[in-house]
Amino acid sequence: MKKYLLAIFVAAMSLCAGKAQAQNYIVVDSEKIFKSIESYNAAVKELDSQAEAYQKQIDEAFDQLEQEYNAYQASKSAYSATQRQSAERKILNREQEITKFQEQVFGDEGTMMKLREEKLKPIQDRVFKLIDEYAVKNGYGLVLDIASNPTVLYYAPATDKTQEIIKIVNNN
Repeated sequence: MKKYLLAIFVAAMSLCAGKAQAQNYIVVDSEKIFKSIESYNAAVKELDSQAEAYQKQIDEAFDQLEQEYNAYQASKSAYSATQRQSAERKILNREQEITKFQEQVFGDEGTMMKLREEKLKPIQDRVFKLIDEYAVKNGYGLVLDIASNPTVLYYAPATDKTQEIIKIVNNN
């Protein structure tokens, strides 16, 4: 019976050892990789500049709306009920227009998202393809991105292949 249990134990251990070896992985920091690409940095800078210009335009529109509202509040007692309703409707419509414009620019389907997709996605796709090719070529079964993953508590520095990926990306 002891020989039988020992044989099962040895078989289980060798199976576990084989699985442990099969779990070959690497760690990369995609943020460092992207920051090493000049065209990516230029695109991000351009997008940030465009977003800032749009935001300034929206802020100015809301400031103007606030001034209109304050002027209305200051003089609404002199208005008739019809004039008050008309002025309030005008202010509410203007607020809706500004909010709609803000959504058209910064929303999930907005101008900035489309620009981001147009400018950054080709670069991201190229980097991810190179990482995939690197992993396949070197026999890695898993690639972990540590750029913004707060749940990675530890990784062995030897598994971090970020610099190798940066070299590959910058040579292609």
